[in-house]
Amino acid sequence: MQNKQLTAGDIIGLGFMAFAFFLGAGNLIFPPMAGFQAGDNTPYAMVGFLITAVGLPLAGLIAVAKAKGKVMRMLPPVAAMLLASAIYIIIGPAFAAPRAGLVAYDIGIKPFLENTTDIVHIGSLALNQAQLIFTMLFFGVVMLLALFPGQLMDSVGKVLTPLLIALLIGLAISVIIFASGTMPQPIEDYATHPLSKGIIDGYGTMDTLASLMFGMLIIDLLRKKGVDDVALQTRYLVRAAFIAAAGLAFVYISLFYLGATAGELGQGAKTGGQILTNYVNEYFGVYGNLALALVVGLACLTTAVGLVTSCSDFFSELLPGLSYRMLVVLLSVVCGVVANVGLSQLIAISIPVLMMVYPVAIALVLVTFLERFFRRPKLTHRVALLVALFFGIFDGLKVAAKTMKSFDVNDTSALSQAIVDFAAWVAPVMSKFPLYDQGMAWLVPTLVSVVICIIIGHNTRPATTHAQ
Repeated sequence: MQNKQLTAGDIIGLGFMAFAFFLGAGNLIFPPMAGFQAGDNTPYAMVGFLITAVGLPLAGLIAVAKAKGKVMRMLPPVAAMLLASAIYIIIGPAFAAPRAGLVAYDIGIKPFLENTTDIVHIGSLALNQAQLIFTMLFFGVVMLLALFPGQLMDSVGKVLTPLLIALLIGLAISVIIFASGTMPQPIEDYATHPLSKGIIDGYGTMDTLASLMFGMLIIDLLRKKGVDDVALQTRYLVRAAFIAAAGLAFVYISLFYLGATAGELGQGAKTGGQILTNYVNEYFGVYGNLALALVVGLACLTTAVGLVTSCSDFFSELLPGLSYRMLVVLLSVVCGVVANVGLSQLIAISIPVLMMVYPVAIALVLVTFLERFFRRPKLTHRVALLVALFFGIFDGLKVAAKTMKSFDVNDTSALSQAIVDFAAWVAPVMSKFPLYDQGMAWLVPTLVSVVICIIIGHNTRPATTHAQ
């Protein structure tokens, strides 16, 4: 049977699909805020952001292609299961899916409400009434669509992606036309080390984590299209990855400069979504905001449905006692509950977790690319990932302590206070490691461990290998 080959149009379509996978509407909120806060240092912060929000997802997809869809095969089964589960939880019910609902509210609903400060009390919890009602309805719809998937989601996706791309192109052109050319002074970490701050900001997109899962999904789709040859799968996945990366870079660069030149439109904004809404309202009026709300709301909905569906699929296979439908209901409820933390709070809470997990994902991509240089690839994978996790934990604890202080640690739990105290206790030791003050203490030790594994493998390789 002849192996099917894709046409140029098929490959472009595959690339746009990969672009749509990555560009959840939540990704639209990070670049405007980063650009606004970076000010004059926007080019440096933007380069750092592009490294982790475009370069690493691209590398992740290529790594999956290189590993023939089995990027975690060198890890012990339990470790691979735990890492995959952690990634699905992070990009699913813990952060990414609830964030989709919050972005839909922040951009699609909140600007049109006269009063968004009413509070409803549920037990000891004080929740925003409008946000609570919206998230309940939003994740109710998500649950129904995930329970009864059909042609509706395909139809919405086919219409939505061109609309979203058209909107983003329009925004990019408007930035060029309306940009004032004056940027404010950078603040906080953007003033002292904007490049590394941009790198850390890129963690928030969660796209490097998602690339490890999306790569396997794309390979499965290629197989369903009749592309069974591994070399062809790799070639098509790599081409699709470059198309997706180009699209993401275009979006992020334009949104960075939108934020950097927002001026008074960014004053008082707590999230990039508010900056984006203010900008569209200023230059395109209420109809522009309506268009933005519709497209972003639908994008958030399809993103949330996709995340709930994929997480339910994964955990139904991992936990045979729980059916797919039971998990859809459970995860939808969890997403609705988590969403009521609030967008700025959810982002603040997610960063320490990402600081711990992201180094592991980056190390996994790195050792996958360098696999042919290792004498013992399984051992190298485990050593590199353990080193990255160990130092990533301390990076995450430092950020967690800072976050808890901003939330007033005196009003939180004993666990929060213990984290703050422990972070302060280890800080004098960890500060001796390069880049600890910039949130990347994991980088140098991980690279050193990989280099040592390469050197040891090179020196111990049997001299008779070629003769055999």
